[in-house]
Amino acid sequence: MPLPNGIRSRHLDNGNGLSIHFLEAGFDQADRPLLLLLHGFPELAYSWRKIMLPLAAAGFHVVAPDQRGYGETHGWDNRYEGDLASFRFLNLVQDTLGLVWALGYQTVSAVVGHDFGSSVAGCCALIRPDVFRSVVMMSAPFTGAPAFVNDEANKDPRLPSASATKGKDIHAALAELTPPRKHYQWYYSTPEANTNMWRSPDGVHAFLRAYYHHKSADWKLNQPFKLNAWRAEDLAQLPRYYIMDLNQGMAETVAPEMPSSQHIESCKWLTENELSHYSRTYETTGFQGGLQWYRCVTRGDNARDLRVFSGQTINVPSCFISGRQDWGVFQKPGDLEKMQHHTCTDLRGCHLLEEAGHWVQQEQPDAVAAHLIEFLNSTT
Repeated sequence: MPLPNGIRSRHLDNGNGLSIHFLEAGFDQADRPLLLLLHGFPELAYSWRKIMLPLAAAGFHVVAPDQRGYGETHGWDNRYEGDLASFRFLNLVQDTLGLVWALGYQTVSAVVGHDFGSSVAGCCALIRPDVFRSVVMMSAPFTGAPAFVNDEANKDPRLPSASATKGKDIHAALAELTPPRKHYQWYYSTPEANTNMWRSPDGVHAFLRAYYHHKSADWKLNQPFKLNAWRAEDLAQLPRYYIMDLNQGMAETVAPEMPSSQHIESCKWLTENELSHYSRTYETTGFQGGLQWYRCVTRGDNARDLRVFSGQTINVPSCFISGRQDWGVFQKPGDLEKMQHHTCTDLRGCHLLEEAGHWVQQEQPDAVAAHLIEFLNSTT
């Protein structure tokens, strides 16, 4: 693993069925406050490599795990038909708590989550504010627990049992567009998604290069804006990596966006050597572990679990960081505003960084580290 000096790799049993692999920095001094960094899809603990040393230099013990379903963490079920319940948010929070206690800590100065890790970080702060003393969500706004309602009209329209678009199921409405479309999260929930990416004709390395490029600021068509509503005609304005062509998998979706060899050679935020760590890892594990997280969302499992916390807000200090060119901020209409004005009662910053797409902590690591340190200083 091509790691900077000062970052090491090791494993710990988290007491919840996993041998968790994690990277850490700032481990050479005792009694440092703990920072926990939670990655998203399709990423790894390695995604935090560029900001771990600056955070350690600011006085923290910085820990970034491979989460359940990813990388060198072992003990999870990699079968599509396997133990799906273990990938629900509540169990992912338990994974995180187990790691904290295995490290010998009782509290976490801040839990920072990117992409799907943002949801786990948000759940940590929502459910156990006594342990997770502050939280940073990155690239994916977290809106907390769903409303505790039984009537169909008030259900989240993104759930499979709810309706939208004048009474028409959103997926049927997407399929009736010209050309027909589908939502990537429901595609990721299908049995064929893992094989499509893992056994891509171009190989995992080329697939990941095209995927990361497509969602970065390097893809110049990433110019996000707010969408009006969760309706097919609004969602169709999202790039193809969110609202896909109905007859294509993700491998076929991103392949035409493969950057040129000259661009790859000049890409400083993700060199070929760095990308090789991702590709070697995913060639071994496949993608199903991460895809199980999507299934827990699209089936409504997480929403049902979190209803017990309905009405609860995040009251610890919080912050949001994303790239200005990241559609993830706006892919779910209204989520950013709900996080800002309802879910988080002590939101101390909402930063959209220029020249950064979805992979903000890799594309603009210095700016991300600076905002994180500023936020952490405000909480002490």
